[in-house]
Amino acid sequence: MKITETKLKGVYVVEPQVFGDARGWFMESWSKKKMEEGGIHVDFVQDNQSFSATKGTLRGLHYQLNPMCQAKLLRCTKGEILDVAVDIRKGSPQYAQWVGVRLSAENKKQLFIPRGFAHGFITLTDDVEVQYKADNYYAPECDGNIRWNDPEIGVDWGMEPVILSDKDRNAPLLAERTELNFVYEG
Repeated sequence: MKITETKLKGVYVVEPQVFGDARGWFMESWSKKKMEEGGIHVDFVQDNQSFSATKGTLRGLHYQLNPMCQAKLLRCTKGEILDVAVDIRKGSPQYAQWVGVRLSAENKKQLFIPRGFAHGFITLTDDVEVQYKADNYYAPECDGNIRWNDPEIGVDWGMEPVILSDKDRNAPLLAERTELNFVYEG
């Protein structure tokens, strides 16, 4: 596996080695040993999968508060997405900065998003499936979101969303999220 840190410290692009032959292909999508060698130390407890039928479907920006915050490892197994991570840790020198990576069934790249980051994606094709691992269980009482087009963050999604949930459309701005309890630890 090739593990490369992005411009945001702690956010990594993971590129598995793909072995192909006449039968098709094989890849290792997760290896605790290889991830730790690459600087990612996490124990996943839950796998999730989403399907989006329409190009331009936006999901995000989402997070979970402490004590149920989550690190995630995402991959797109059908279609293509722009996957986005935003640092929302108070005191971080990267606070409100974002990184976006194209993940697709073809490139097989994955994005590791550590705790203390908001996450979202927009579908770049129809019929998209996304799978991700989380290191903490879903806890609705800790669930939160930030408006997808918050000018303080300034994510360039590459297109206007076509489909957006009411929850995401009406989410507060980052500056209005006073309950954020992620602390930058250097």
